[in-house]
Amino acid sequence: MDKFKIGIIISWLSILLNILLFFLKFWAGIVSHSVALVADAWHTLTDSISSVAVLVGIKVSSKPADQEHPFGHGRAELMATIFVGILLALVGANFTYESVIKLRSHEAFEYGNFAIIVTLISIVVKEAMAQYSIYYGKKSNAKSLIADGWHHRSDAFSSIIILGGLFLGHYFWWIDGVLGLVVSLLIFYTTYKILKESLSIFLGEKIDEELKESIQDIGINEFKRDLDPHHFLIHQYGHHAELTFHISLPGAMSLTEAHTIASKYEILVKQVHNIGVTIHIDSIDKYDNVKY
Repeated sequence: MDKFKIGIIISWLSILLNILLFFLKFWAGIVSHSVALVADAWHTLTDSISSVAVLVGIKVSSKPADQEHPFGHGRAELMATIFVGILLALVGANFTYESVIKLRSHEAFEYGNFAIIVTLISIVVKEAMAQYSIYYGKKSNAKSLIADGWHHRSDAFSSIIILGGLFLGHYFWWIDGVLGLVVSLLIFYTTYKILKESLSIFLGEKIDEELKESIQDIGINEFKRDLDPHHFLIHQYGHHAELTFHISLPGAMSLTEAHTIASKYEILVKQVHNIGVTIHIDSIDKYDNVKY
């Protein structure tokens, strides 16, 4: 099945399951007077919103290149990933606020079997959704799907913590508020990981060393000479990347021969790594030996 179709199916499934879990958790939280469980319910609902963002990002990023966007629409998915991260940060801030209020008011909570059952269901369902999203996200190189998977996993972690709190609530009045703060910290950590990676790619990163070495090896193995590949610059556009770098050739070489070598090198790199390549030729007689 096409990787974009897989992403769309997973996103729709995520939206439907999260809405169902939200109502179950919210009801259980109201019945047991648990701010942590109610907060966890809203966390689950934000998963649906983030899945909608992922769904839109995947659909837009799958559009082919056009005159206005010659490098495609791949960064739409990256923008969706950043949106998920920001949404998580807002959820974490709200949980922190609600937990502090509950601690200050010395408000306890009571749990029943319904709250335990709902929490157990949430743990199993959310971890299963995380596994699928992260697995297919890595398989299709869909960062927004991976981010959504971590969003699901953070919900599963928070439910595990809340499950422990349900059993300790009778002994410690403050346990619900403290667990709400712990859930907030988990969400903030997940937010940090998602935004750090996504923003780094969005701002631009240096070429991966393994990719750089592979490209250098292609030149040596194919042309039987050191073309001195240097000054590598790579631009990521979601599922598409554009690479530029320089090679050094003798100044006395004809323009036709130099162009033939560069063009062949571009084709070879594209075949191996599936990235767009543009090569600039330096005259070896004027090259100043500065490496990048």
